[in-house]
Amino acid sequence: MLEQPARFGRRSSLTGLLLPLSDRCLVLPNVAVAELIGYQACRPAPELPPWLLGWIDWRSQRLPLLAFEAACGSELQVGERARIVVLNALGGTPRRFFAMLVQGIPRSCKLDSQLNYVDVPLHALELAAVQVGEQVARVPDLVSLEQLLQTAGA
Repeated sequence: MLEQPARFGRRSSLTGLLLPLSDRCLVLPNVAVAELIGYQACRPAPELPPWLLGWIDWRSQRLPLLAFEAACGSELQVGERARIVVLNALGGTPRRFFAMLVQGIPRSCKLDSQLNYVDVPLHALELAAVQVGEQVARVPDLVSLEQLLQTAGA
């Protein structure tokens, strides 16, 4: 008797990361995150929009640091548990990486093809809201974030 390959009959899944922000939680596939680093003060410039906090140094590179909540129109907060996630750029711009402020340590989660979408108001930088365990998490539009950075001259 022949056994069927393990891929048949299984739901596909991937490992995701829940990124805590001050007013929401984002979810990304873990391959989108290059590294989690401690919060560091950045070099702000007065001509920058309020969501663009300035630049940080990471692995001999200068990366723009953005605050997702502020880009969505919420108030900027830097809590005592603040960290920075370095994200892999998707390639719509010359940028290879950019940084985003988070308010704690991201948690790993399993995401499968049966995600439950949640009907909540979304910002233009959010593609969807999904239920991940007990948490409602927003799926950020990384392409739009990169374009926003490009438009701001970062």
